[in-house]
Amino acid sequence: MNASSRAAMEESRAALQEKSQGARSRNHGDVLLTLADELFAVAHLLESQASLRRALSDASVRPDDRAGLAQRLLSGQLGADSMSVVETVARQRWSRPRDLVEATETLATEAALDAADARGELEGVEDDLFRFGRIVAGDADLARILGERSAPREGKTALLDRLLAGRVSPVTERLVRNALTSPHVHNPENEVERLSTMAARRRGRSVAHVTSAVPLTVAQERRLTDVLGRLYGRTMGLQVQVDPDVLGGLVVRVDDEVINGSIAARLEASGRRLAG
Repeated sequence: MNASSRAAMEESRAALQEKSQGARSRNHGDVLLTLADELFAVAHLLESQASLRRALSDASVRPDDRAGLAQRLLSGQLGADSMSVVETVARQRWSRPRDLVEATETLATEAALDAADARGELEGVEDDLFRFGRIVAGDADLARILGERSAPREGKTALLDRLLAGRVSPVTERLVRNALTSPHVHNPENEVERLSTMAARRRGRSVAHVTSAVPLTVAQERRLTDVLGRLYGRTMGLQVQVDPDVLGGLVVRVDDEVINGSIAARLEASGRRLAG
């Protein structure tokens, strides 16, 4: 997004945050989950209807007229809170119609995470997402199917329902189903990791993705968390996966920075020096 769409996103996010305020409770969480479902539905509609997303992002049309169009088309299909957020989105100046779709998807995701927070399930959602991301990473066929843009949305939805139903929280189901059935997702592992990182940040943490040859003990994880917290100057959470190919040591990734202390990396480096 350019500066204009980023400003529009912030205005839209403020409208969502106004609806998300409230005491932490299961009832409030359920209300927010309904809001998330309805915003996801709007995002899917905009994705499938090019003429609609162009009309709702047409800068030559007055903002109130764009909001009025959204109200006429969607009234009766959305709750009052969702309708209010969608009207706010329609009033903004978007640089391109695609930004309108991406913004609505982002708002729906944030509403789902707000629901998890209100229900006291945010940590569990983060863990669910991490575990599912490992499942996708370890199954090449599953990753291929979920990353195939031409695959029917209905088929992907049915597959994800079989994999997730009864095994993860309702919030995790919504997040994964809506993210991985989007036609512009081509790397499902990265998409699930993005959702997990968003959940961690909502809890006030950054995530360190750690690869180790063997499982870490609780004491080792605690020490590594402390070291990384001091190094980066913020609260850290660990997501650890075991990969015997690293041989020993650790590979740590925080955002785009990689600290590769594995024996495999040292052997490879030694081999390059000898070859040189």
